[in-house]
Amino acid sequence: MRPSFLCMTVVCLLLSATSVVAENWPCWRGPRGDGTVLDVNAPVVWDGESGQNIAWKIPVPGSGHSSPVIWQDRVFLTSCKEKTQERLLTCIDRHSGKTIWEKIVVQSKLETRHRLNSYASGTPATDGKTIYVTFLVVDGHEIPAPNVGNTRPVTPGEILVAAYDFDGNRLWQSTIGSFISAHGFCSSPVIHKDLLIINGDHDGESYVAALNRSSGKTVWKVPRKHKIRSYCTPIIREVAGRTQMVLTGSQRVISLDPQTGDQHWVVEGPTEQFVSSMVFDGSKFYMTAGFPTHHVMGIKADGTGDVTESHVAWHSTQAKCYVPSPVLVGKHLFVADDRGTANLFDTESGDRVWQDRLGKHFSASLIAANGMAYFTADDGITKLVKPGEKMDVIHENKLGEYTFASPAVSDGQLFIRGEKHLFAIGTKKVAAK
Repeated sequence: MRPSFLCMTVVCLLLSATSVVAENWPCWRGPRGDGTVLDVNAPVVWDGESGQNIAWKIPVPGSGHSSPVIWQDRVFLTSCKEKTQERLLTCIDRHSGKTIWEKIVVQSKLETRHRLNSYASGTPATDGKTIYVTFLVVDGHEIPAPNVGNTRPVTPGEILVAAYDFDGNRLWQSTIGSFISAHGFCSSPVIHKDLLIINGDHDGESYVAALNRSSGKTVWKVPRKHKIRSYCTPIIREVAGRTQMVLTGSQRVISLDPQTGDQHWVVEGPTEQFVSSMVFDGSKFYMTAGFPTHHVMGIKADGTGDVTESHVAWHSTQAKCYVPSPVLVGKHLFVADDRGTANLFDTESGDRVWQDRLGKHFSASLIAANGMAYFTADDGITKLVKPGEKMDVIHENKLGEYTFASPAVSDGQLFIRGEKHLFAIGTKKVAAK
């Protein structure tokens, strides 16, 4: 090999490695929608109380459980100022933590919700030019809550979707359909080519809809069979010769064509309600659920039609996970039980390798970086766990306040939204000149 060619090859490899490391975090669960982090420089040690490895810490305007999303030097966050009933979109400089702009997306009465939900739970999505947000708009009137054990009033409303450019100018705003749930609202938009896809599962005439990203107009809208509330964000993969958008909810697991909404396959059940998002390892989709019964499943991706009996590779009822989404590390599936235990499953056999107590309670979804799963508990303590025959906690990091939002990672920094502050963890970035 000639020296010049060798040098060029090395340069290309270095550039390729750099481009892999410097990922944006553009939507719910990151660039692949599954919580995985390719960044080898993702922080592993920090302390929010002492300031160790904290680049900056800023007060959050209002409240909310949505995750931050990051595109290059911009951080975007949604929140709600409960006193004024304003739902906000805030743009923050990722280098300094200073607010660049803040916009009131909508002002409306506060909806009824579960005590562990918020008025700003949907994570935004961005393509680097436009930022998309979702909120529930209610007028305050109440009806008896459907599908609940104890009768109580609930506020029905409509799903509002809005698009802003990076300068904070609103490009369009649309309402896409009704929504009613005793647990409140949470729907994170998903970008697919020229479409913005919204899951509208609720206790009524529920649906999945796709909007034109330029205009906000509805391109397709498909009804959901069982009309039951769920809060799952779809995951999209090219698999088995098809583009598959897979999600749980409405008492089933389903694969749709994201371009048309047409169904590829369906697994009926295994329970009524779902919150966590699915993950995929190249051959199987993995789901965790739910309510009223709890399940972990590995589902083969090459089916057509009703594959309930033929394509469930394995099925376990040993982990009682409802809200946190799982994450894959190699051939292992990490699952967080809401009530504070961690589980490790072998993805080939479906056997549970171990279960152990790890935290007090989990709301945040898991991320995977540096060959470890990051478990962030509600009390703000994040434990980094390595896969193996027994639980192996490599690092334990304190935030110093409660958190219910899922972490985000971009270009060597970890972003965690606490109840009161947004933390940028890792080496402080210097703005490009």
